Amino acid sequence: MHDRYGITATVDELVKQRGRAAHVHLRPRARVRTLGSGGYESTFRGRGLEFDEARIYQPGDDLRTIDWRVTARTGRVHTKLFHEERERPVLLVVDQRPGMRFGTRDAFKSVQAARAAATLAWAARDGGDRVGGMVITANGCREIAPQRSRGRLLAFLRALGDATSEGLEPASHEAPCVASGDAAPPSLAGALERIRRVQRPGTLVVIVSDFADLDEDAERALSRLAARCEVGCILVYDALEADAPPDGAYRVSDGRRVASVFTGDRRWRAEYAARFAARRDRLADLCRRRRIALLPLRTGEDCAEVLRADRFARAFGARTPSRAHA
Repeated sequence: MHDRYGITATVDELVKQRGRAAHVHLRPRARVRTLGSGGYESTFRGRGLEFDEARIYQPGDDLRTIDWRVTARTGRVHTKLFHEERERPVLLVVDQRPGMRFGTRDAFKSVQAARAAATLAWAARDGGDRVGGMVITANGCREIAPQRSRGRLLAFLRALGDATSEGLEPASHEAPCVASGDAAPPSLAGALERIRRVQRPGTLVVIVSDFADLDEDAERALSRLAARCEVGCILVYDALEADAPPDGAYRVSDGRRVASVFTGDRRWRAEYAARFAARRDRLADLCRRRRIALLPLRTGEDCAEVLRADRFARAFGARTPSRAHA
């Protein structure tokens, strides 16, 4: 355990998540729509291994696919249709902006997000998927295109580890998630719009964030992305964000200024809790309307255990795999 455990995540720590990803499954909730051949049941009909239906023979059909049993029973020539097996790229979008550097249980939200993304990355790669990512920092976005390469996955883990470090400097390969010439810091809406433009339909996009800037622009971007890709959201939060600390006077600081906060006022405590509840409920309502998977993940929880739990399988629609080798 390194001396900044919970504050930053090292590459070694993220690599070790592979051993905890064995029972985490990212199976598609529906047939995939990507064009590359692979191991998942596709929306495309062809000469795959997954039988779909028998229909009346049409000129041009492959004679090898004639269904002789149905032909004999009906007296009309029928041919079999199969679903082709296709791949499904997985893209992990991880929020590492300054607001994620907060936590009162075991680790900062930034580190918890990195651990969860690393676990999902290993699970997807070991399941045969191409894996890539986007790491959103205060300075821009680091993008790694989905590939099956172990080296590319390690590059993603290094980007995650670097992003959790304090004093992260902008790198030359980081590009703004906003339009050229706009000096505004990266926004969740900007990152999602960029992903929507460059990712193929049917890609699984998992967004790991505290969704602190879930505004109307971000909602529209997330809705558009969900219309093109299969989307899941992991809401990372700290217990102190959901409920105020026990009654008392507390000194707080943003790193520059120090102030005192008194938490004994009942109305203030109710308003404090309501702000987080409103953000959580807004995200949950959007996910419900757009058929987006949603999973809460609190700091202090074992992220690998949460991702292996039944509620993760239910949230992400895991079903019996349609792998070609199954």
